[in-house]
Amino acid sequence: MKVGEQIREMWRQARHGSQAGGDDRARRIELEAGTGAEADRKTLALPAILSPMQFPGKHLPKPSPLNLRRFAETPVVRRAINVIKDRIAAMDWQIRVRRGVRSEDVAFAPRKLRALRRALEEPNPADSFRTLMEQVIEDALTGGFGAIEMEPTGDPERPAMLWPVDGASIRVNARWDGSEDTPRYAQAMPGQLESGAVELLDRQLMYIRTNPRSFTPFGLGPLEVAFETVNQFLSAHRFAGKLAANSVAQYALWLNEATPVQHDRLIRWWQDEIEGTGRVPLISTEQKPEVLRFAQGTDADLRLQWQEFLIRMVANAFGLPPLMLGLEADVNQSTASEMADEAFRGAISPLAMLVAGHITRDLFSKCIGWREFEFVFNELSARDEETELQVQVQLLQAGVLTIDEVRAMRGLTPMGQIPVAMLSGEAEKAN
Repeated sequence: MKVGEQIREMWRQARHGSQAGGDDRARRIELEAGTGAEADRKTLALPAILSPMQFPGKHLPKPSPLNLRRFAETPVVRRAINVIKDRIAAMDWQIRVRRGVRSEDVAFAPRKLRALRRALEEPNPADSFRTLMEQVIEDALTGGFGAIEMEPTGDPERPAMLWPVDGASIRVNARWDGSEDTPRYAQAMPGQLESGAVELLDRQLMYIRTNPRSFTPFGLGPLEVAFETVNQFLSAHRFAGKLAANSVAQYALWLNEATPVQHDRLIRWWQDEIEGTGRVPLISTEQKPEVLRFAQGTDADLRLQWQEFLIRMVANAFGLPPLMLGLEADVNQSTASEMADEAFRGAISPLAMLVAGHITRDLFSKCIGWREFEFVFNELSARDEETELQVQVQLLQAGVLTIDEVRAMRGLTPMGQIPVAMLSGEAEKAN
């Protein structure tokens, strides 16, 4: 009990620090005046450093195996996660006026666009947009829980600050009634009572669920689907490694009519004089010893085909073709291109659209209150730049799109907002 009280006291000190009441009042006045550019974080950065214990209550914990984090560090699973995570985190993105809203009807649109972009490019003093997204996507693929804490700053030049949150520490309020003032989530350290959890409103936490279902408030991550498959693969991989290193004997030496004394004497002689020395053993007995083999003595004993099948199952759980995980059998130039397109459409694009939708709805609308803007990834319409360029040129020639609309799709400003000096300079370079 004393250890638990000391841990909770350390956590309270980490949250509140040594700030006095006067400092809190000064910060509150500064935020109300709209001059502060910082916000206080409520959640704990690393809640998983303590021993795991759960207590029942209205805040339901995510029933996730503890081995998920460890399995995410194995080579096959790490490759599957990196294929999706790195592709999304490296995408070009933009913030634009939402469809159905005219730009001229939005007050201070350029300034708000700059402020939103700064809030995402500099979410907090320690992270960039990429490092923030990598942590969130990692949790979403591992356990189906990608979480970001959002706190408004009151500064029009930086309207909010964002922090990545360990999704495994987030508990969902099963009695949430949909009200904005009722806590929907709570972060609880392992072993912490529900009364000491940090409660969060719906507008304070972005909770990204993969594979949402109606019978549970939690999502289902691809690694959870492949949990048993990964466990079997690790067992088969360890067995094959021991077998290849000769640490698992697949044969035995049989002496027909040996007494127990002779049997023990042969074992000691073999261990002391022959094993590991490379010498040729000489055995003189009335009957020739017989070697009993327990396996074929070939690569089939390594169960390589079984391991290949398990890798395919892991790829299926993540929505990736086996080619992406290193299985290159029966692959040629045409099928490889089709599989790459399948990986983009089936695994990367859906998760990227899910993240973009959460940023638009949770950050822009709920947290900041600027519902007239949306977040989009520029590379979701086409997988490669050449295909996208050909489609846009054809739409321009047919009159379906205007130049400003194409520039907006590529994340560029409209022609009317470009200074004349820049246009003349571009024309001189073209000539």
